[in-house]
Amino acid sequence: MIGKQAKVLRAKDVIRILDYASTLTYPERNVVMVLLSIKAGLRAKEIAELTWAMVLDPDGNAANHIHLPSSASKGKSGRIIPLHPQLKEALVVLRNTQHLTEPQKHIIFSKHGSKMHACNVAHWFRKVYASLGLIGCSSHSGRRTFITNAARKVSTVGGSLRDVQLLAGHASLSMTQRYIDANTDAQRALIHLL
Repeated sequence: MIGKQAKVLRAKDVIRILDYASTLTYPERNVVMVLLSIKAGLRAKEIAELTWAMVLDPDGNAANHIHLPSSASKGKSGRIIPLHPQLKEALVVLRNTQHLTEPQKHIIFSKHGSKMHACNVAHWFRKVYASLGLIGCSSHSGRRTFITNAARKVSTVGGSLRDVQLLAGHASLSMTQRYIDANTDAQRALIHLL
């Protein structure tokens, strides 16, 4: 990652972003975009490339996982990501609102109804964050937030940073570690436990 890292979002920021996104044109699509970033850790390219076939089960219902092939990702970072309940619900709402039946249709669409390109996804996030006065945020902020939150909680479910690495689609654990935001309060609490 070149330059300064994207800012990690606080819980109250996420609420503000979701509230604001739902006031804009295409509110259902907007909420799904935000949740794909924050609750699934997808990159702008992955958000743009995601099709309904990647989130639907064989019966055409919302699946429990995102099946992200390498062709829709960066390099060979295709993966299976469990769907967060809030994201699953938002996908169902979007699908019902759009009356979509074609599995190969892209989930995130432009104002013309065609696929939204990765650069447009990144631009959309920049505009939203700027409108809310969130300095230092980019389309990667949701991804960093996802990875940081997952890293902080993974041991509570018996997992490790390797699980976070796989969810993020990173080739190395060292790359995943670069995304994790440090927490000085946690460091102080940890020292007191030793």
